[in-house]
Amino acid sequence: MIKGIHHVSMKCGNKTEFDKAKDFYLNILGLSVKREWPEGIMIGTGNGLIEIFCNGEGIRSKGAVRHFALDVDDVDALAEKIQNAGYDVFIEPNDIVIPSDPPFHARMSFCIGPLGEEIELFSER
Repeated sequence: MIKGIHHVSMKCGNKTEFDKAKDFYLNILGLSVKREWPEGIMIGTGNGLIEIFCNGEGIRSKGAVRHFALDVDDVDALAEKIQNAGYDVFIEPNDIVIPSDPPFHARMSFCIGPLGEEIELFSER
């Protein structure tokens, strides 16, 4: 019955945060607007959406969701672009092997987005 994850949703506390988030996802990551309304935006990721509202209280705390991962073509190039834009890449690009059966090879990196969200840049190998 479930076809996949439709969207991840985040809230900004003010218009400045909202504008910074839009700039990050549209101009730095190169994603595109799928729909926009006065209090929010849905940004396409290729196989899902990131929804951002500008009507939040601005209170953030970490819950059970630790990060979301974006499937990317070039982890290294995107991590460098994010870092050059002034964002924290707190795990540099590296190769990993998840010890599953069969082993799962990937390249990954982590950054902090404009709203404090942890984003994994992920590419299967």
